[in-house]
Amino acid sequence: MSKQKIKHKQKQKQKITHKSAESLSQKGRLEITRSGMGFVIVDGDKNDIMVKPGDFATALNGDIVRVKLVKENIRTGKKEGRIVEVVTRKQTEFIGHLQLSTNHAFFVPDTDKPMPDLFIPLIDINGAKNKDRVVARLVKWDKTDKKPVGEIVKVLLPEDDNDAAMQELLAQAGFPLSFPLDVQETAERIPDILDPEEISKRRDCRDILTFTIDPADAKDFDDAISIRELSKDVYEIGVHIADVSYYVLPDSDLDVEAYKRATSVYLPDRVNPMLPEKISNELCSLRPHEDKFTFSAIFQMTSKGEVKQYWLGKTVIHSDHRYAYEDVQQIIETKEGVHKEEILLLNDISQRMRRKRFEKGAINFSSQEVRFKLDEKGTPIGIVVKESKESHQLIEELMLLANKTVAENVSKLHINKKPIPFPYRVHDQPDKDRLAPFLVFAKKYGHVFDISSPEKISKSFNQMLEDAKGKPEQHVLEQLGIRTMAKAIYTTENIGHYGLAFDYYCHFTSPIRRYPDILVHRVLESIIIGKTMNDKKMEEKCKHSSERERAAMECERAGNKYKQVEFLKSHVGEVFEAVISGVSSFGFWAETVLHKCEGLVSVIGLSDYDDFRHVETDYSLVGRRTGRAFRMGDKVMIKVIAANLEKRQLDYEWVMQVNKDNDHEDNTKHKKLKDKKNK
Repeated sequence: MSKQKIKHKQKQKQKITHKSAESLSQKGRLEITRSGMGFVIVDGDKNDIMVKPGDFATALNGDIVRVKLVKENIRTGKKEGRIVEVVTRKQTEFIGHLQLSTNHAFFVPDTDKPMPDLFIPLIDINGAKNKDRVVARLVKWDKTDKKPVGEIVKVLLPEDDNDAAMQELLAQAGFPLSFPLDVQETAERIPDILDPEEISKRRDCRDILTFTIDPADAKDFDDAISIRELSKDVYEIGVHIADVSYYVLPDSDLDVEAYKRATSVYLPDRVNPMLPEKISNELCSLRPHEDKFTFSAIFQMTSKGEVKQYWLGKTVIHSDHRYAYEDVQQIIETKEGVHKEEILLLNDISQRMRRKRFEKGAINFSSQEVRFKLDEKGTPIGIVVKESKESHQLIEELMLLANKTVAENVSKLHINKKPIPFPYRVHDQPDKDRLAPFLVFAKKYGHVFDISSPEKISKSFNQMLEDAKGKPEQHVLEQLGIRTMAKAIYTTENIGHYGLAFDYYCHFTSPIRRYPDILVHRVLESIIIGKTMNDKKMEEKCKHSSERERAAMECERAGNKYKQVEFLKSHVGEVFEAVISGVSSFGFWAETVLHKCEGLVSVIGLSDYDDFRHVETDYSLVGRRTGRAFRMGDKVMIKVIAANLEKRQLDYEWVMQVNKDNDHEDNTKHKKLKDKKNK
């Protein structure tokens, strides 16, 4: 028998073996407890599969694995298994300490989830010394290896606790802290000069007034707006998006890395980008006075915001001006500034579109953004609360229009009478069971909901938000209302976007920082050139992108919390006005009005005053003797008593307002109770 035939038979045998192993195993996510026991969570299975520490193989906490069942109790549903394969690693970079001796080195991770030390070859210690705190990367772990093998990526300086904390948050969330060398080299090799042949294939928009509007500290400008008058009351308004898919080709090393990350992560002092900076901040960033390749949605519109027609396709643009949101807001408010006529016209059109959107059932939740003022070491020295203004809404409405138009356009086309696999951005209707307790709470403030249809629910939400504007309960009603809503996700199964009141919606406008936008660009381009792509793995890619988005959001929240704790560390002992933002059986959370920093007032600390019980339906804690209630939305005075950076935790103490007449009786009772307790 020839060598080729032998090899072919071996391959076939391997395929059969692999398939049979797959059929006997299940895929899920491994979660390892602090005690060292593991559980594999399988989608669609309510019973997790227990895995003993000796059966992890080479799997680590958070990895997607294949697990083979070894025991199952039919009566109780309890299952036990062993891991047979690591499908995807959640985390490959870790923070810990180096243990260095004459002949070898080991990396000991800082983690409460058990994992083995990494063996570090001496040629890969990257200048680190014994006991240095470092970032290490797992590079190899075969079944035959006694220990996983790693390399030191970075030495963390003792004085830079902030840098270590932010990197640890990213690593724990499964986001790589640096780009592999081959990915960086690929990005660096891409020419800066636009290809003249490619320019000739595109619609040339370089002679049309074009500008960008972004945060003052932004470096990746992925969208630009152009405007010109075509005839009386007909304007051409272009939404131009960085053409990332021109540089990031399917299955290239850049694409593989971008997909793995799926999103940029925005922490208080840094951005962990989805793409190398050469692409995100240079090649694709729509910087002023530079020609750039873009993918555009160009609309012919009236001054009332009515779309007469639109065009979708590849373009080349030249941004004439770079605005910060504050610059545009000033033009809107003062009616003075660079290109004021165009800015004011666009703002008027956007506001009209916004009003129409809410009339059709979009929900008008207001948004607040907390931003930190940092010193040169990244230490917070102040907190600024920013609200969405007309300058933000100008961009938001035009981006929504482009996203909606692209999704509607793609939805009309089919392959073999089936919808084209496409990453829609969907938002489900409210679940009535989740909504029920909120409706009871809202009614206490005089807000009655009509729940006869999803449209009536959204109308009731908007009425409530309008009526509550400026009142003490506004913030808590908004927060609780948002919590009752489903989470928006990416999927090929379009069900529309309830919150925006759109039948079709996708993400097209931020491909520098979101992978689904790159997928949207590729599908749209394939349709335009007449070679419609049929990506059978699109739903899998949507699921991965949704999961990475959630991980990024949790990481960003943790980063903000760290900075809040760091900021209030220097204010321990001080008293602030706060609003109760959450209630549980063990206390209530309060958010400072000035800084939006949330901390816990423990029920133990309240026990000097009364014995409090949790009334779940009322979102409150109520004293058994005094009847004193702490409800969500109530204003209270709190004292900062502890700020734990390691746990990212703030502890507050309730401070009674002694000088208030209506609190006099409460204060007297409190004093008597304390005296009695002290005796």
